[in-house]
Amino acid sequence: MIHRTDAARQAPWQVEFAAAIRDPETLARVLGLPDTWLVAAQRAHKLFPVRVPPAYLARIRPGDPEDPLLRQVLPLDLEEVFQPQFSKDPVGDLAAQVAPGVLHKYEGRVLLTATGACAIHCRYCFRRHFPYAQAHAARDRWAAAIAHLAADRSIREVILSGGDPLTLNDDKLAGLMDALHGLPHIKRLRLHTRVPVVIPNRVDDGLLGLFDETPLGVVMVLHINHPREIDDAVVRACARLRSARVTLLNQAVLLAGVNDDADVLAGLSERTFEAGILPYYLHMLDRVEGAAHFAVDTARALGLWEALRIRLPGYLVPRLVREEAGAAAKVPVVAVGADPGCW
Repeated sequence: MIHRTDAARQAPWQVEFAAAIRDPETLARVLGLPDTWLVAAQRAHKLFPVRVPPAYLARIRPGDPEDPLLRQVLPLDLEEVFQPQFSKDPVGDLAAQVAPGVLHKYEGRVLLTATGACAIHCRYCFRRHFPYAQAHAARDRWAAAIAHLAADRSIREVILSGGDPLTLNDDKLAGLMDALHGLPHIKRLRLHTRVPVVIPNRVDDGLLGLFDETPLGVVMVLHINHPREIDDAVVRACARLRSARVTLLNQAVLLAGVNDDADVLAGLSERTFEAGILPYYLHMLDRVEGAAHFAVDTARALGLWEALRIRLPGYLVPRLVREEAGAAAKVPVVAVGADPGCW
């Protein structure tokens, strides 16, 4: 039985979660953004609301609308522009749903949308239109999810996504981990999360106790897109996670105006490795409605990846991939005529 914390006591990370900026006016005032931006920002905010926690806000340069961290959370009128190749469900999540919030796309692993909550709202989020109210795996105390996992002994890994699974309190996470431990064919728990980056004090004694006590192998895929997202607090949080036997990987999204630059991407790989995080994927933008202005074309993406391959040792070069609805795995992005088998 995994140790549980007192769910009634509000932890410091929960205080910070609640203190996030949630409207464009406050964001503009705190960062000194021009008033001319606000009208369009309000419209985009209605499509997908603003949310920026204080620890992340502190890393954004005031008065700089082009700051790469700000661009990830800044609502723009470009989100209102219709693009025919962009959709509300770009990676086929709903077609892969086998129970509420249970997505079974790939052999040997199942993804649970554990919650609809996020600590930060990234404007390029591929689930910004996902119907969380009807489709999250925790809604029936995980019963449907556990039933699916128990019935399929080929499943070895459970992936927690969302939303962000680390917005769940320790008691809820412990309940799920207890249930998974009761299924002998489940060997690994993987969490896809941005929380240790945007609210580093989420990595507290309670969370570390859950990871330290579970017999499951725990892998955490962080989502860091720019080297400036890694400050000293993030480095300390990662060190604590590693001390609890958590394997840390990074999955970055290639974003126009944020990290579509070889120097930035090389710096990201170096900085993540210094923090004990291994570069994993450089992901092409999922073509979600409202995010077309972040798209980087394939030719440019390949050029950037080739620059990384030349400049960095192989273990610091993330795999360049995209997700395609119905595919059996992530799809490598390779030059025309290249052999994807070399991966």
